Amino acid sequence: MSAELVWKVSSPHMIDIQVRPEHQDEYRHTNNVAYLQWLEQAAWSHSNALGLDIAAYYRLGVGCVVRKHELEYLLPTHTGDDLKVGTWISANDGKLSTTREYQVIRVRDGKTVLTGKTHFITVDMASGKPKRMPREFVEAYRPAQ
Repeated sequence: MSAELVWKVSSPHMIDIQVRPEHQDEYRHTNNVAYLQWLEQAAWSHSNALGLDIAAYYRLGVGCVVRKHELEYLLPTHTGDDLKVGTWISANDGKLSTTREYQVIRVRDGKTVLTGKTHFITVDMASGKPKRMPREFVEAYRPAQ
């Protein structure tokens, strides 16, 4: 049985994760590195759904790189837990900076176990130097309502 899932925004992009034994650390709960990998998976899944996969980044010659992660671990998760990882764009200055937020909810009890933000900077794919985001990024990476 699943509890009601309450999201911070009306319709986040979601992926499903099941915590496996290899995600556990020495404290017998999910390792922080596993969460970061899941957030990256959710971000790419969302970007792909918006039409901006890695091939599009190379075609445009511009990509997004992480400048800063902010993660708040609220509750532990364990092997067998089913999770929903939700993500959305919360800010986009239309120039260089985009902010993506995350919420991870444990399905069985509807508890939020993690919230987070990633601040991205757009860069030239060849040089790695900051570069103004193309129109496609401004249009696709619109902040959620």
